Amino acid sequence: MKELLDLLEKDCTQPLEQLAALLRRSQDEVAAQIKQLEAEKVIVKYQPIINWEQVGEDRVTAIIDVRITPQREVGFDAIAERICRFPEVVTLYLMSGAYDLSVMVEGHTLKEVSQFVATKLSTIDGVISTTTHFMLKRYKYAGVIIEDREDDRRLVVSP
Repeated sequence: MKELLDLLEKDCTQPLEQLAALLRRSQDEVAAQIKQLEAEKVIVKYQPIINWEQVGEDRVTAIIDVRITPQREVGFDAIAERICRFPEVVTLYLMSGAYDLSVMVEGHTLKEVSQFVATKLSTIDGVISTTTHFMLKRYKYAGVIIEDREDDRRLVVSP
């Protein structure tokens, strides 16, 4: 199972016959296992990585450090579940260290993201403080180098 998950994580567009050949199993076995993993929510979603700058789409991404007061009997979960329901929120993690939650937010403008922080996020009961970091450029995402311009940089040797 782990081998299959590793292959799908690297490239979920591989044809079933290729996956089966790499795993030395029948296509039916691999298809059944994928279906089971999807049903069990081990495989949650297949998602492409898109370089929106290449299409001329302007997006603003921010990472927001959030300090919160844990709630009795539910800890951080209740506030985290509330925050993850906002459509602007792309990713949400519970962290150790100086802050409690790391929230990745996307919008079309700096103002849109700032408004989200000021009017929606910071007004939630239990939120003590927020620190917003705007992303300037994405170099690597989900293990993929976004603009891979790696050329052969060896010096040419000539006689």
